Amino acid sequence: MRLLVYPHDLSIGGSQINAIDLAAGAAAAGHDVSVYGIPGPLVDYITERGLTYIPARTLHYRPAPSRIAQLATIARQNRIDLIHAYEWPSCLDAYYGASLCLNVPLLCTVLSMDVMPYVPASVPLIMGTADLGEQARKVQKSGVWVIEPPIDVERDNPDIDATTFRRRHEVSDEEFLIVSVSRLALDLKLDALVRAIDAVDLLAGSYPLKLILVGDGPARAALEMRAQAVNARHGREVISLPGADMDPRPAYAGADLVVGMGSSALRALAIGRPLIVQGEDAFSEIFEPQTYDLFLKQGFYGLGDKKPGAQLLARQIEDLVVDASRRTELGTFGRRAVTERFSLQRAIGVQLDIYRQVLANPPQRNLSEAIRSARLALMLEYANHDPGRKRRKRDRESAILSAARSGLWPPASAGNWV
Repeated sequence: MRLLVYPHDLSIGGSQINAIDLAAGAAAAGHDVSVYGIPGPLVDYITERGLTYIPARTLHYRPAPSRIAQLATIARQNRIDLIHAYEWPSCLDAYYGASLCLNVPLLCTVLSMDVMPYVPASVPLIMGTADLGEQARKVQKSGVWVIEPPIDVERDNPDIDATTFRRRHEVSDEEFLIVSVSRLALDLKLDALVRAIDAVDLLAGSYPLKLILVGDGPARAALEMRAQAVNARHGREVISLPGADMDPRPAYAGADLVVGMGSSALRALAIGRPLIVQGEDAFSEIFEPQTYDLFLKQGFYGLGDKKPGAQLLARQIEDLVVDASRRTELGTFGRRAVTERFSLQRAIGVQLDIYRQVLANPPQRNLSEAIRSARLALMLEYANHDPGRKRRKRDRESAILSAARSGLWPPASAGNWV
């Protein structure tokens, strides 16, 4: 099979790494696999995994006419058997040229936390949680499968050196190290990151805690300012933001506790670390046998009660700080759960079977659904470029970042986040 994989971008992120790892698994199974995408930090990772990289044109419109044409050309010249796109903009880039005009089979993975209306109803989908898969089946005419974010449990394992990261960041043996590995973004991430800082602030006067936020993004400056205030309040470095790391495994391994969501949460479990899963609106839960089924259903993420402050997260952290034996038990349980349910090898087998099903039963295209998806996407693109909407969005983002820098969280006056 000649397969073209199209991640939504090649910045550092769980969805993109999953796409590349699964593509490498397909290549190892004997298939001819190329990865197409806008150049970014993960290009080196693509070549490291032995995959062919095809750079995409960088037009920012969604869907992008230049990429629609480019994908059709690539599909025709390389006789591509299947295009696997990730998230709805990439899906539409592949749909309107290679799929609709050249009848190249198309499969789309959506790992965002919503069923997007822009994906044509005939396009088969892979969703990231059971809940989202159930929702997608109500609107999609084609097949819908669920693959949770896969983890390379051989590469991410409990034997990774736990001392290197602690030495590099001058964390003593007496300090309790909490680690988060995340994009420092406003969407999905910022609420969890601010509450992690505030929770550690609440506890730092009673315990020798340190929180290291590994990652980069548009919220970094605001989070650094909040962290500086915490450090000044306690007279020591309680919070540190060292930036992004292409290989965060030593950060997970060096942690006494990891807080996070999505693929980052699963990687922590694979490395044998106890975990508190965060989401938005004050959601946080310890990953343990009692919450396992919850996370299987909704994914390693959640929505909370929107209460201000970080008291809930602080209580959960404190419960684990004072109970070393429980941390050990949770680390062992998490490693076993990921190995049995979320391993990359299992996901590769499931995904290759999905490829075979899509190729055996290619969906019939429908002009009306193509028009509908184009209309919705163009309406969104028009709204995104509307000067008034852009100004309101900038104002909201400014208010959110201002609140993230200091003071009470969440901001009462920021309105909707997007």
